[in-house]
This record gives sequence, C-alpha cells and structure tokens, in this order.
Amino acid sequence: MSATDALAYEVRVRGHLDDHWSSWLGGATITRNEDGTSTLTGTADQSQLHGVLTALRDVGVELLHLNTLDPASRVSALNRPLLTDRLTLRPATLADVEPTWNYRRLDEVNEWLTGCPATLGGYRSLFTRPDRLATTVIVELRAGTVIGDFMLRRHDAWAQADAAERAAGQQVELGWVLDPGHTGHGYATEAVHELLRHSFEDLGVHRVTADCFLANQASWRLMERLGMRREAHTRRDALHQSGQWLDSLSYALLADEWPPAAGSADGGRRA
Repeated sequence: MSATDALAYEVRVRGHLDDHWSSWLGGATITRNEDGTSTLTGTADQSQLHGVLTALRDVGVELLHLNTLDPASRVSALNRPLLTDRLTLRPATLADVEPTWNYRRLDEVNEWLTGCPATLGGYRSLFTRPDRLATTVIVELRAGTVIGDFMLRRHDAWAQADAAERAAGQQVELGWVLDPGHTGHGYATEAVHELLRHSFEDLGVHRVTADCFLANQASWRLMERLGMRREAHTRRDALHQSGQWLDSLSYALLADEWPPAAGSADGGRRA
C-alpha cells in the first residue's frame, strides 16, 4: 500500500467489540465508548477498507458512522519539500507512522514529549489525525531514511480586534523530535535552521516560537545556537511523568532578527 493510496479511516459501530476482532478487521484499533458504541481507526486503501466494512456487515454489526481522510485533500503547513545540504524536509504522510513510532516509543525520546501511546495502533490513531498530519514535517537523509519528525504550526498572532486581519497567520510554532541514533551530527540544527528560513522568507511570518523543559538542555541549546531569544523561564509549571514539577522555557525570533548575526551560537553540543 503506497502513501498515495492510503486512507486514514474512522468507523463507529453499535455495541462493544472485543480486541480480538482487530486482526480480523485488518489491524484496526478498537476503542470502546461510554455510549455503548465502538470506534475503529486505522489506515487502508479503498479495497482494504471495503473488506473491513464487508466483515462488519457479515457479522451483523450496525454501522453508525464512517469518516475517511485522503492525505492529498489535507492542507499541510509545508506545501512542498525543502532541501538542505544533507536533508529533505517534507510533509508527513500515512506511510510515516511506523518509521516515526520506532524512535518515539523509546524512553529516552518520550521523556521530553507530551506522551506516546503504548501501542502502534494507538500511535497510528494519533499520528493520522488531520490536524497532526497537517503540522508534521518529516526529516529524511537524502537517501530516504526517516530520522525525525518536526512540528510546523502556523497560527494567528494575538491582536486587538481592529488589527486582527493583519495578524492572521503571522506566527509559527516549531517543535522537533530526532531519532537518537542520528544525534550528534548537526541534523537537528540544520533542519530547524531551514524551517526558520522557510517561516520568515517563504511564509513571511512576523514571529517564530518554540518551548521546552529547562532540563532538556539539548533543545534549548539548539535554539540559542540558531539565535533564538529566551523570553520566559517559568518555575515548576509543568508536571513531568517522573512526578516532578519542572521549569519551562520559551524562545522566539522575529522576522527583523533573521538571519541572526554570525557567532551567536553558545558552542553547545550539536544535535
């Protein structure tokens, strides 16, 4: 199944289906809802999806709702691939579920993330949400190996009502996750630099922001290396999975500060 043929689907049926039905229904993730229905989510081509619907009909399950997402129909924050000296940055597709799951499930990666589902099926349901796909940028080596997934979320800047129209789409938030097997080569720095360039020079936004835990030194050193300015240090505002309340940092860069002056880097370890 190619990425261009794949559909993300969500099917809601009456009644609670046990998990053992999943393999018979093409590996769909089954969620049992409080209202007595079940929701099946997954990815499939048109023929495979037809097979799932046929199987449900054959066992007498009542179909209540069907929703599909064609990746070609969504609007990505990145409308074309970006090339750097060593990397390709491109919009995410449904085919990127497993390559990104392979490193996102690692404890050393998930330590700094909002969270990662415990199963591939749960992660697929999260990754294939339209809003998630639309803001995810896949980072590949030129040979095609996926080494990271970054976030590029464009949104409206805050404005008074009379100026709101001029603030539309004027801010970008960035985030990044890199496969730990590819750290130490400057790939994250190279990719974030290109997203900053794209945000200011191609999209023409006014401001780019990024946040991280204070304890995540690799992340905030990367921001400082690229000339981003620390704007906020909030004390113990975020509850970490360890049970500790951790400090958070917010960084930003303005269009008239791009490109940053040479030599602004702090000399930290390259990511």
